[in-house]
Amino acid sequence: MRPPRRPRRRRILSPLTRRILFLNLIGPALLGIGFLYLDDYRSGLIDAQLAALRMQARIVATAVSETARPDDDGEAGLDYRLAPEILRPVLFRLMQPADGHARIFAPEGHVLADSRIVSPYGGRVLVEPLPPPRAPPSWPMRLADDLYDRIVALVPARAPLSVWPDAPEPRAEDFAEVAAALAGETSSALRSYAGGAGMLITVAAPVQRFKQVMGAVMLIASGEQIEASVRALRYDIVKLCFAAMLVTALASLYIARTITLPILRLAAATERVRRSRAIGGRRGAASAQAAIPDMRARRDEIGDLSGALVEMTAALSQRIDEIERFAADVAHEIKNPLTSLKSAVETAARVADPARREKLMQIIVEDVQRIDRLLGDISGASRLDAELGRAAGESVDIARLLETLAEIHGATARPSDPRVVLAIRDAAALRVTGVEDRLGQVLRNLIANALSFSPPDGRIVLAARRDGDSVEIAVEDEGPGIPSDRLERIFDRFYSARPAGEKFGTHSGLGLSISRQIVAAHGGSISAANVARPDGSVGGARFVIRLPRE
Repeated sequence: MRPPRRPRRRRILSPLTRRILFLNLIGPALLGIGFLYLDDYRSGLIDAQLAALRMQARIVATAVSETARPDDDGEAGLDYRLAPEILRPVLFRLMQPADGHARIFAPEGHVLADSRIVSPYGGRVLVEPLPPPRAPPSWPMRLADDLYDRIVALVPARAPLSVWPDAPEPRAEDFAEVAAALAGETSSALRSYAGGAGMLITVAAPVQRFKQVMGAVMLIASGEQIEASVRALRYDIVKLCFAAMLVTALASLYIARTITLPILRLAAATERVRRSRAIGGRRGAASAQAAIPDMRARRDEIGDLSGALVEMTAALSQRIDEIERFAADVAHEIKNPLTSLKSAVETAARVADPARREKLMQIIVEDVQRIDRLLGDISGASRLDAELGRAAGESVDIARLLETLAEIHGATARPSDPRVVLAIRDAAALRVTGVEDRLGQVLRNLIANALSFSPPDGRIVLAARRDGDSVEIAVEDEGPGIPSDRLERIFDRFYSARPAGEKFGTHSGLGLSISRQIVAAHGGSISAANVARPDGSVGGARFVIRLPRE
């Protein structure tokens, strides 16, 4: 026994929706991850700051060199020196508008002046710029900053920076760039505070007069503004990524909804079809067929699928109805000979007269033969669809098939049997695609019917011609014809209208029904009509088959 189907669990997001969301969010997610890597942008900002500091260092060095005085210890007019008492206020005034930090080192390596140390009245005062007043950040901003710091900490670190020497009395040899400036070259360096926090940008330029290096000026700038710019850009990128991901997610959900919901509706409808067919029989089939949602108005793949399911359900329901009617017809047709057989057997058991018993035994034999013939025809009709579905179509020469059937009849006919006459036109164009044996079966059935209704020495015409894209085949006899109200009914199952004098039960009434079934499987049609004589009377029956031409 087939196990019952498990009910589907309802999910917030179907598997197909999750796949669509995942695939569509990959792009924005990768873009969001890329916000961590802004080294080129950061390097550009550093290079711009270095260029500005170099220019500023040269300007300060030039201004400072103008305060130099001739060295009394050297040769007059050749050696100059920087006087700290003049240099310090000048340096303080030079750096005050820029709010920068500068130091001037003597050739001996000690600091001559520091822009953040002033000496009023002989003392020393350290001047430190205060940060601008800022409102305390809100808790979402604090949370964002903390999350940012944690994420940035996961980024592979850049090359480590040299540590800023935080000595009470700095010396020129503590700074490679200052040593290079005392040698006459402008140099720069990137440094960080102890512990790796923050970044400092330094530029050192020589203070010269007539190519004499009198000292070195070192400008010190904080990299806080650069880091703030990088952080602000990263925040902007993250905002754009979140907006893009939100829009992408909403669009993905909309797309998935337009796909998955119709599919789920169709799946549920097909399940209802299965259950209603299993429970409700013919009435369930009608309601199940109506339950399939028709979405062909969508004009997309879902609409095509819906249309295919609607048509398939209609075809299956029609087929099942036909099977049920066929089963009912079979039961009805078998019941008649069985009833006759039962009556004859019961009567034969009570009859003592040998002549009557012999007659009853003859009835029994005929009923058994009739049942056997009926079961054989029913078996052939039930296998027909499966055989036609499995058989591979091939090219069939209708002209040659008709000639073969006419030759067989001529070889087996008795002198008084009707003659078979061929009327074939355009023989080379009479080719169709199909199963030759089954098409031959149809023509043999029609010829057999024509033989049974034709008078002795009559004529049966087998005609074939090309009619546009079709091949028309006609079987015409000279019999009594077909009543006009039965021209369509003769194709029903088990319907039999036999000529006078023929023994009852000789035919099952399935021949023409099977013929129509075979022709329909080949994409054609079969119909019946009466042949009219010139005087208006019926001159026989005519069966016409139309098949698509190859």
